[in-house]
Amino acid sequence: MNRRTRLVVAAGAACCLGLVGVSQVGFGATDRATRPAPAAEIAERAALDAASRSLARPSTAPTTPSASPSPTAKPKPKPKATVKPRPKPRRIVPVAGLNRVQMDNAVKIVRAGKEMGVPRRALVIAVATAMQESTLLNYASGVLPESQNYPHQAVGWDHDSVGLFQQRPSSGWGTVEELMDPEYATKAFLSALEEIPGWQDLPLSVAAQAVQISAFPDAYAQHEWNAGTVVAEILG
Repeated sequence: MNRRTRLVVAAGAACCLGLVGVSQVGFGATDRATRPAPAAEIAERAALDAASRSLARPSTAPTTPSASPSPTAKPKPKPKATVKPRPKPRRIVPVAGLNRVQMDNAVKIVRAGKEMGVPRRALVIAVATAMQESTLLNYASGVLPESQNYPHQAVGWDHDSVGLFQQRPSSGWGTVEELMDPEYATKAFLSALEEIPGWQDLPLSVAAQAVQISAFPDAYAQHEWNAGTVVAEILG
């Protein structure tokens, strides 16, 4: 065999060896790719897939703070409302030599006059008149037994005159029941006083006499100072 022949034979052998190697490599890759997975491995993968699908997805919604207070947080105490003590009514004391009963009757006269809205001068005239007529006591009449059925502090016998101002039912001042009420009697007197023209500028005795038509017209003047003191105490 010459040299060229040996080269051809060697090349052919190398080619055959290469084909055999390639065939073996390709056969091995195909065998591994198409080989079925073991049953245990398939069951394990299926279990993992089912477990991952059953897991709850985490919420992506933004969280907001709860409006309800924490169960451990103590509520703030509400501020207590301060209650102001009610002012005690001023105690009106008797003045100008009057006793408690007389002063109480004077208070009724002044309060009735204030309800009517009359000026202070009218209050002084009314108190002075009652001082003269009844010494500020609510009189019943012995002539009118009916008058004694109502609250009173004394009994008089001057015709049918009754009450603080000794007004007579027979003269049209009112009923016995009405005139025994100090409030009604006071308002009846003050209403008559206001009908007198210019009464505010008249002397007290003249203004009182114009209403009362008394047998002693000048007697009212002596009570003017005391009446003013009593009214001042009541009005404060």
